[in-house]
Amino acid sequence: VQLAESGGGVVQPGGSLRLSCAASGSGLIYWTIGWFRQAPGKEREGLACISSSDSSTYYTDSVKGRFTLSRDNAKNTAYLQITGLTPEDTAVYYCAAESSILCSPVGYALARRYDYWGQGTQVTVSD
Repeated sequence: VQLAESGGGVVQPGGSLRLSCAASGSGLIYWTIGWFRQAPGKEREGLACISSSDSSTYYTDSVKGRFTLSRDNAKNTAYLQITGLTPEDTAVYYCAAESSILCSPVGYALARRYDYWGQGTQVTVSD
């Protein structure tokens, strides 16, 4: 599967964005999708996961309440809706795919669980 993120940009604090993760080469329906971000000078951070089988979701405490995952298998696209953006959300955002039918409750935020990655989309939160 190939993944391509889009939807990033420059947003003012308090704003919202919806990031997309388009799958090709293999239907999104077969893949559990994780979202990560990497800010300058920092390690890649796991954020959330949406399962392939039942669209169940997991969120890290740092984003719970502001980040919402969804998926449209007919469009082969997964989405990450972000609200209440702050400068601390500035980062490159990545989606990643793994073949398990459910997100791992313990490991969903670990990069090593995922086999395929997109190229990332830049989100900058600034006045």
